[in-house]
This record gives sequence, C-alpha cells and structure tokens, in this order.
Amino acid sequence: MKVFLSTDMEGTAGVVDWSQVRGPSQEYEYYRGQLQAEVNAAIDGALAAGATEFLVNDSHSTMQNLRPDELHGRASYLSGRHKPLYMMEGLDDSFDAAFFVSYHGSAGATSSVLHHTYNPRAIAEVRLNGAIAGEAGVNALVALAHGVPVVLISGDRVTIDEAQPFCPDIEAVVVKESVSHNAALSVHPDKARELIRKGAQRALARLTDFQLPSITQPAELTVRFHNRALAELACALRGVEQQDEKLVAMRNDDPLQLFRTFIAAVLLSRGVPE
Repeated sequence: MKVFLSTDMEGTAGVVDWSQVRGPSQEYEYYRGQLQAEVNAAIDGALAAGATEFLVNDSHSTMQNLRPDELHGRASYLSGRHKPLYMMEGLDDSFDAAFFVSYHGSAGATSSVLHHTYNPRAIAEVRLNGAIAGEAGVNALVALAHGVPVVLISGDRVTIDEAQPFCPDIEAVVVKESVSHNAALSVHPDKARELIRKGAQRALARLTDFQLPSITQPAELTVRFHNRALAELACALRGVEQQDEKLVAMRNDDPLQLFRTFIAAVLLSRGVPE
C-alpha cells in the first residue's frame, strides 16, 4: 500500500502566527519540529494499517521544512521551491491514498487561522464549481486526475468543512479550533499526534470505502485577486477569462490541466509588486 503525503504547516497544532512558520527564528525551529512530529504520526498510523511505501511532499513556503533522516517509515522526501505541480508534485496513479497534513482554511475563510489560498498577497478567494475552495479542494483536482482518493486531512475545523464538498467521506482530524486569523484553541501536541495517528490508521483500514474526489467535470475554478493587475496578468494564460475587474475564470474537462493553469496563475502573481 503506497501513500502520498502533502504537508503544509499552518494547520499544525499551536500555530497561530506567521512568525511561527517562517524562518529563520527560534519560533520557526520549534514549530517545524511540531510539524515533523505530526507528519510522522500520520506515517505511523498508516504503517499500522499496512502501508509499505510513502512519499512526503514538503509543500510549505520554501518547501524544505522537514528533516529527511527523521521521517518514519523510510519515507521518500520531495522538497525544494520549484515543483511544476507544487503541493501535489510526485503524485501518480501508483498511489493508493493521499493524506493532506497540517492544512489550513482558504483565503475566503476569515474565521480560519492564517487563512489563505496559495498566495495570500494576491488571491482573495477561489471557488471550485461555485463552492469556496481551499488548498485541499484545489489539490484534490490532481488526486482525481490520477484516480487516487484523498482519505485524511488534518488542521482546524474550518479546513475540514471546506474540504468536505470535494472529499465528503474524508477522515477528518481536527487539532485546533480557530478563534480568529491569529488565534486558535489547540489540543496538546501529544494529543494532536495521537489523533492524527489514529485517523490515518482508520482511513486506510476503510480504504475500499473511499470514492474519488467529488468534482463534476468539466470543472471551473474562479479566482478573485486583490487587484486588477493580477487578474489581467492571469488572462495571459490560455483558457483564462476575465469576468470582472478582479475575477477570472478557468475551465477544463481535464482536472490535471485545470490545476496546472491555476498554478501558472499563482506563479505569475508572485511577480507583480504589491
């Protein structure tokens, strides 16, 4: 049984401020250790359920947050800034399941701690087939394209609620309840790891019950940017249409190509000054 893990960092228990997820600082060093422990807990749970092979895609910030020699299960480690498929790089149809560990709420989820969607400086909201989508929902497009079910997500409750329209039977692991953009009530780190480990084991134990992500094809992503320049730049991409001053739409009957177009728009947006 082969498992793909895409891991962010803002959804880690205890994380409530950008300083905790951006180095170099003592705060960052501490919380990268907490993230490592949560990733390892997911792997431990998967091992207990019979998983034999793991690929961990480090998907946060500079994408080099984990210590590869400390990954459990002799997991392979995919790291580094530029990946064509970003948070989903490395996934293919050889995998049996995908985990999203330490994920966070979307740009439109103002009640979720450190909420954003890919680029907080550029993107105000993303919708997938009309429903607000965070990174979990957008990334599920790649899982759908490769025929891999997304079976576990960890983070705050808002993150889980946003993912459920696209992954309705997900094994949800809530490690904190958001209070505001910069406040959350977290369980103890030991409890968070226990919840993640048990959740991963439960998810794989009922793997045959999971369906592929529930995303009607052809699919449409709409992206509302913070300003007109960003929207106009995105329209330089084939298949992207401007709907109003800040809103663009992209449609495709190939979920992988739709995701690629979205990622291209995200990467373009990083080149526009604030």
